[in-house]
Amino acid sequence: MDYLKLTMIFTYLLFINLFAVIITVADKIKAKKYKRRIPERQLFTVAGLGGAFSMFITMLIIRHKTLHKRFMIGLPIIFILQFALIYAIFVLIK
Repeated sequence: MDYLKLTMIFTYLLFINLFAVIITVADKIKAKKYKRRIPERQLFTVAGLGGAFSMFITMLIIRHKTLHKRFMIGLPIIFILQFALIYAIFVLIK
């Protein structure tokens, strides 16, 4: 894989993970202020698009949704699947 493609993938992952952190913190702030929350479907969509790891770490740090098994089990599973896919693409399929 050439340098440009790797740079594009890295840039995408950087931005999707930054976005995951932002919406997780925003949801926590909205929860504290009893405002309209970010739907769980949207949180899982961002996680599925590559932001699972940073969303999980952020949730642990700010103690948000840590009692929700759906997130505490689901996000690591999504991340493991994503990691396996990336591993397969870069290592197994040369």
